[in-house]
Amino acid sequence: MEKFLLAFLVGGGICVIGQIMMDVFKLTPAHTMCTLVVIGAILGGFNLYDPLIKFAGAGASVPISSFGNSLVKGALFEAERDGAIGVITGIFEITSAGISAAIIFGFLGALLFKPKG
Repeated sequence: MEKFLLAFLVGGGICVIGQIMMDVFKLTPAHTMCTLVVIGAILGGFNLYDPLIKFAGAGASVPISSFGNSLVKGALFEAERDGAIGVITGIFEITSAGISAAIIFGFLGALLFKPKG
């Protein structure tokens, strides 16, 4: 029960931060999403995001900030192994499943629901 509560509070806190960014600072959803990804990447670069995931579980690994953490982890891991080219390949190697799912489900949603754009 404690794990669920921590996940709810941390994940909810990340969402509250995003909502405050949109409501108070009048950022667009795209700006808010990019900011949260960058924050996750910075925290991941300083090895601060993994302890948050260990503490809160899905509450920290599901929000978009975790995507930034995954980008940095993949880039750093592959950079150690392959040098500069590893930075680029590592980003795609770690996050390819999430990116592919977003593209596929976005396409299917567009087929089913007739987008306006």
